[in-house]
Amino acid sequence: MSSRTKKFFSYYKPYLRVLLSVMFCAFLVAGITLLFPLLTRYITKTVLEGGMPNALSEIYRTGTLMLVLILIHTACNSYVDYYGHAMGAMMESDMRKELFDHYQKLSFRFYDDQRTGQLLSRITNDLFSLAELYHHAPEDYLIYSVKFIGAFIILININVPLTLAVFLFLPILAIFSLYLTRKLNVAFKESRERIGDVNAQVEDTLAGIRVVKSFTNEETERQKFARENNRFLQSRKSIYLNETYIWQGVDAVTKLITLTVVVYGGVNIVNARLDLADLITFLLYIGNLIEPIQKLTHMTEQFQEGVTGFQRFMEILEIEPEIQDAPNAIEIKNAQGNIEFRNVGFRYRDDHAHVLKNISMAVNAGDTVAIVGLSGVGKTTLCSLIPRFYEVSEGAILLDGINIRDIKLSYLRRNVGVVQQDVYLFAGTVIENIRYGRPDASEAEIIAAAKKANAHDFILSLPKGYETDIGQRGVKLSGGQKQRLSIARVFLKNPPMLIFDEATSSLDNESERVVQESLETLAKDRTTFIIAHRLSTIRKAKRILVLTDRGIEEQGTHEELLAHDGVYARLYNLQLDHAVVEVVAG
Repeated sequence: MSSRTKKFFSYYKPYLRVLLSVMFCAFLVAGITLLFPLLTRYITKTVLEGGMPNALSEIYRTGTLMLVLILIHTACNSYVDYYGHAMGAMMESDMRKELFDHYQKLSFRFYDDQRTGQLLSRITNDLFSLAELYHHAPEDYLIYSVKFIGAFIILININVPLTLAVFLFLPILAIFSLYLTRKLNVAFKESRERIGDVNAQVEDTLAGIRVVKSFTNEETERQKFARENNRFLQSRKSIYLNETYIWQGVDAVTKLITLTVVVYGGVNIVNARLDLADLITFLLYIGNLIEPIQKLTHMTEQFQEGVTGFQRFMEILEIEPEIQDAPNAIEIKNAQGNIEFRNVGFRYRDDHAHVLKNISMAVNAGDTVAIVGLSGVGKTTLCSLIPRFYEVSEGAILLDGINIRDIKLSYLRRNVGVVQQDVYLFAGTVIENIRYGRPDASEAEIIAAAKKANAHDFILSLPKGYETDIGQRGVKLSGGQKQRLSIARVFLKNPPMLIFDEATSSLDNESERVVQESLETLAKDRTTFIIAHRLSTIRKAKRILVLTDRGIEEQGTHEELLAHDGVYARLYNLQLDHAVVEVVAG
């Protein structure tokens, strides 16, 4: 048994008692269904045609038995329907949780290569199909296998030639269904991929709806969506075409079997080799023969859809998180914040060029280091290596003398606070977003953090203060307000190390001034890395690193680097000239 097969069946384990009770009830349903034609035959052949003395009372007795069986059949069917579906839903929930937990473990590099819509499709549509498969497969295979085998045994005992004549059609039907099922599997897989593309397109458009409207590109987005939607439509048409062939083929064979029974049975009645009661029994049991075939054919479609969903589920689950804890990783609760880079190199893929190479530096606890350079030289990447958002390709980074690979990820990242240019706020209230910095924080601690971030006053001016809903990604707030909430989050987290990734570059002058004050308060007595866009904001930094594609080209204080008249001086003077031009133009 393959590892995937074992994994598939492992989800039944917590619900074995429910599964066994459902299967028992399903067996009773199948058995009772098989009994009804026999009881009908008993009344017509033994009681009526056989001239039984107490025929009327025997009919009542048999009818009462059939009524009891109907009640049992209904109760069992209801149990199977509810508890079977509930079991499938619980298994689906378990798998969705497992997949979501796995998403949390995967590294930035994984998300760099993925589309959100595809990931969303795997955790919704694919798992819904799986829930149906987990629920229906065991009970349906049992019910219809019992019906099919039971019907065969009963019919072979009634009339062997007629039974064999009926069963001659079944191999043809099996070969026909198997051929089309393979085609159906391909169509289902393609459909899953394409609905994922539709989701990805919708997610991309809605996430950027303000950009879409600002460029009046609604028609462009409609065309892009129409293209993906049409591709999905074609894949569904392929599914429906193959389903039509299967169902019409099964229906045609069913009619041929009925025709065979009627004609062949009629001939046998005329030749006195079969009586009318047995022919009626045969016709009643045809349903018990054909229904399993029809249902199992339908289940083949359901099976293929579920298997496709499981394959896509496992494709993600089998991706090992690139960045994991070392076997003997340690916990650090109160890091001092001494950081050392030792000949660090980094590239996104083994076959890619280096983004960073031969980076060596030491930063003492509490120091502020600014990193400057042209776009694309790896400033953000350099800082992303400290909390292990990406893994170094060569060399090592040490925290308080310990290789960060030897520190548990959760403890390493608790000691690092990140304030980014592109602030992400979650849908919800102000207080919920600040509390994200430390979920167990009290309301008083949250307010204190907001005050330190210069956010308290503007929060009180909102319609519901700290309970104000800020919308998706904080759309109801200004850029400066969003940035101050993100700073309040970090204040609440209270880490010994900070990374400011161009945190003020997109703000207006007034907002920048307020946010800059908050950042300076936050950075006090903490090891701080500032990725700077506006060089005027880092003049007070204890050390400035100038990063180029050759590594750390220059380092020193603002005054030292200006005196050196190198790369930093040229960048600073260029920004100064640009600022003068703006003032004159204004």
